[in-house]
Amino acid sequence: MRRTIRTTALVVGTLIAALGLPAGVAHADITSPRVDLRVLVVSDGGPAIDAIAAELQAAGTPYTEIDLTRSGRAVIDSGYLADTVEGRPRAKFQAVVLPNDNPFPAGSTEMAALAAYEQTYAIPQVDAYTYARPEAGLQYPVPAGYSGSVDGVEAEVTAAGKAGPFGYLDGEVPFEDNDPAVSESYAYLSTPVPGADFTSYVDAPIPGQTTRGSLVGEYRHDGRRELVVTFAYNRYQQQFRLLARGIVEWMTGGVHLGASRNYFAVHVDDVLAADDRWDTELNCTPGDIDCQPGEGTPDPIRMTAADVDHATAWQAERGVTLDLAYNAVGSVDHREENNGADELADKLIADRNRFRWINHTYSHPFLGCEQDTTVVPWRCATNPDGSTKWVSRTAIAGEISTNRVWGQTNGLPLQNDELVTGEHSGLKVLPQQPEDNPNLALALADNGIDWIASDNSRDPAQRQVGAATTVPRYPVNVFYNAGRVAEQVDEYNWIYTSRAQGGSGICEDNPATTTCLAAPLDTTTGYADQIVPQETGTALGHVMSNDPKPHFIHQSNLAEDRIAYPVLDGVLDGYAALFADNTPVVNPRMKDIGTELRRRADWRSALEAGQVTAYRIGDTVTVEAPDGLAVTATAPTGTTLAGAAFGDAYAGGVSGWTPSAGTALALLLPSSDVPAAATGDPAPATDPAPDTRVPAGVSEQVPYTADR
Repeated sequence: MRRTIRTTALVVGTLIAALGLPAGVAHADITSPRVDLRVLVVSDGGPAIDAIAAELQAAGTPYTEIDLTRSGRAVIDSGYLADTVEGRPRAKFQAVVLPNDNPFPAGSTEMAALAAYEQTYAIPQVDAYTYARPEAGLQYPVPAGYSGSVDGVEAEVTAAGKAGPFGYLDGEVPFEDNDPAVSESYAYLSTPVPGADFTSYVDAPIPGQTTRGSLVGEYRHDGRRELVVTFAYNRYQQQFRLLARGIVEWMTGGVHLGASRNYFAVHVDDVLAADDRWDTELNCTPGDIDCQPGEGTPDPIRMTAADVDHATAWQAERGVTLDLAYNAVGSVDHREENNGADELADKLIADRNRFRWINHTYSHPFLGCEQDTTVVPWRCATNPDGSTKWVSRTAIAGEISTNRVWGQTNGLPLQNDELVTGEHSGLKVLPQQPEDNPNLALALADNGIDWIASDNSRDPAQRQVGAATTVPRYPVNVFYNAGRVAEQVDEYNWIYTSRAQGGSGICEDNPATTTCLAAPLDTTTGYADQIVPQETGTALGHVMSNDPKPHFIHQSNLAEDRIAYPVLDGVLDGYAALFADNTPVVNPRMKDIGTELRRRADWRSALEAGQVTAYRIGDTVTVEAPDGLAVTATAPTGTTLAGAAFGDAYAGGVSGWTPSAGTALALLLPSSDVPAAATGDPAPATDPAPDTRVPAGVSEQVPYTADR
């Protein structure tokens, strides 16, 4: 929040005194200091500071980290924090993030230097997780408030929070409670010290009282501003994911390099084809390689025209467009077997412009090595000389081009540079095929493919495949071979229960990656009660993490019991309950996702190489970057670039990518957004810092922080 603006003369005088500049330096060209767009993160190795650093990293916001646990680290003093550039005072960091309100020993000169720096340049400080105490503007939690677990607590954004940095939220901030046996979040709930200039942004009821205690609030004192966070968290927990954007916007004043959005794209594979069905008696899928040849009777699952109507109605209601990855052979074969009739294909073609379409190859073959399925698990077939037998370039190219021609003939609105291969085949798959089919890249180039889907669970990093680039996709744990709820739960039980409970024992054999269920799920209620909430929570976590990677399901999941919709609705309903209308879900197509991921990688490389410089002087932000690099930034509404409006509106601000031509970019901020000067005189660098230790007899808790 803005504070009282002091006169220019006083600001300049303060800067001169603090920096020891000669009086003659104070003239018109240094009335505003230069503030570099970079955050200083002072780490103690804890999960809270790690979470904030991860948020900055994901957004592409540059930061410098000092690890207090390392010997030989940089010493924080006035010279480390500020200097002059071309006669103008420069603040090297636009914000400071500390593990708590003072992580240094009592009397620390480093804390004193930080305090003086923050006063001089109006630099905000985030206390990532601190004890509620008068030095942080709050009363001690005992006996005035509460200290303990806040698992399952329903916190709220206050009116001040909505009007300030958390205006992108609807109001609710629910704390996770995934396991009653594990304390996942610990907090200190308290009220401000009488007379303190403290504004709570997020609060929760204090147990046993009628008052509410602050969880996140702004404390203004001694010419400084601190964001005081009094609950413990890690980067994966929903409560942090909800508040992370606001923490960054508060510390940067909404002006920073990098950007963040919430994405949700859904790919539906095998459209027009039919997927083999799980056999609940055989515990395998007749027609697929997990059943022995001839074992069972295939009973394929295929969408109907009514399922298409349901999908289009769902899209219209939810404001989301599905990406249909199609295999044309499914329709060709169906027409051959049904005297030319295919109601599904007719309906999809009639409604083709209501969906996005992706080439999924003509017949969905495995395009890596030739598979030897005489053994379980399968292995790559070999030539007489022992070399791997690969599916040929001609075969791969034919699958791509034939499917494309069918789509073009039927008027599908294709993007010809996108491709999803069957089972992501052609790309490496461990352990059987540790490298890509060398013919894949050649066939992709033959067909002008720029973007090829990969499975994020086994190939998560975007990478090159010849001239093409991968787009990793998240698998949703709703199985391709299930069209009915009972089938989904039965297969789930087979995979996730022990042999003693009638399961496959896969979970026992792979304890590092798979957890066994305590007991098999009920085939009637288990899907809604456990699988849907679990998959919804996982996908919603991706959505709230500034992660554009798409999720994928299969056409079978939109047929029969339409088992995908409870998960998709759970994600969108959960999102709508948490976020304001100014922060909608972004629903991009595959090539746009690939472009976003590639831009982020290029941007990250440029930052790491020190090729980007950005700073703010008054109402102008200057960014210097290499020619051709796309620059990402976030700014207040009304910001302009070269006289035109900058960026796209999102979460109460504007943000976007802007190509650099090798010359400096100048963003002009709205005049009302010029930051206020510090409201107090700088503290001497030798002033002792207050003691941040928890009072005797009070236990400071940390949450369970294992990666989820």
